[in-house]
Amino acid sequence: MVIQLKPCSEKQLPEILEIFNEAILNSTALYDYKIRTIETMNAWYSDKLKGNYPIVGAYDETETLLGFATYGPFRIRTAYKYTVEHSVYIRADKRKNGLGKILFAEIIKLAENQDYQVLIGAIDASNTVSIHLHENKGFVFCGLIKQAGFKFGKWLDLVFYQLILKTPENPVDDV
Repeated sequence: MVIQLKPCSEKQLPEILEIFNEAILNSTALYDYKIRTIETMNAWYSDKLKGNYPIVGAYDETETLLGFATYGPFRIRTAYKYTVEHSVYIRADKRKNGLGKILFAEIIKLAENQDYQVLIGAIDASNTVSIHLHENKGFVFCGLIKQAGFKFGKWLDLVFYQLILKTPENPVDDV
């Protein structure tokens, strides 16, 4: 399978919506109960554009979106401006083909190019596949919140992993 990486546009929002909704309905990758709508996706996309946050898609030779990666603010306080929280989602029928590794490499490169210092991953503690992927990319465990969520009739523990990047060279305080 030939994979092409390129930015997602509004045209991909229905495919992104499908990937998100599958994860909401069938996994603990998202601590949401209700599926998203195209209206919520339009707002999500607008927020990504306003914040200059990339949405990178992995496409097959027919231009079908197989998965995507993005990041956004970790916290709203100004001092967190060099830290972003990332997400990587793969279509259910395309998982375990190495797409996550490919998208991770790209999102790390983009974060460095935008002078971010830290990438944060918030992962359901039972998601060992995602945890191993993070560890293989150099992320280290940095925290656990027990019973942070409740979904599918059980309490969910949330783990945090971080990757300290090589940038920025000259961080500044906001005054």
